[in-house]
Amino acid sequence: MQALLALSRVIDALNALVGRSVSWLVLVAVVISAINAIVRKAFDMSSNAYLEVQWYLFAAVFLLCAAWTLRLNEHIRIDVIYGRYSRRTQILIDLFGTLFFLVPACLLVLYESWPWFVRAFESGELSPSAGGLVLWPAKVLVPAGFVLLLLQGVSEFIKRVGFLKGLCPDPAIKMGEKTAEEELAAEILRQRGEEAL
Repeated sequence: MQALLALSRVIDALNALVGRSVSWLVLVAVVISAINAIVRKAFDMSSNAYLEVQWYLFAAVFLLCAAWTLRLNEHIRIDVIYGRYSRRTQILIDLFGTLFFLVPACLLVLYESWPWFVRAFESGELSPSAGGLVLWPAKVLVPAGFVLLLLQGVSEFIKRVGFLKGLCPDPAIKMGEKTAEEELAAEILRQRGEEAL
């Protein structure tokens, strides 16, 4: 089990690295969008390539950060029902969901998306839009994102089994990583304290 927990830590580190790196593409997309808007308004010029680059960047953030979101336990779940159960039952629900929903869904998407990407790559498929880009870089994001998500699912499964055996801490507890909302709330409280002085 210790070897599996070590594998889990490697997967977590990989997805954290990918997630943190790829999240910067949001800024790149905003800059490209702003430049495109300025050029369009100021010079009455535009390019479908700029629009498609924004789409590629959004796809990269959405697909490649999904595993990081799962790692941080920030995905959506039905807490109204889930929260009523003991922690052990919640872990068993997570294990069931990972094994019977997450893993099969990832494998199905990989099975369907890999040939789709390969066809686009081999044919040099272009966007049907005038001045559009080559499509394979966007299409490879689908299998890449689902490989990362599948790996993270395996990692989460290992951590939950490890927790049930008493070999690791509860994987749902956030270890020092605050969400943007938590950081904003802390900053507001800090400012209120300063203003009260």
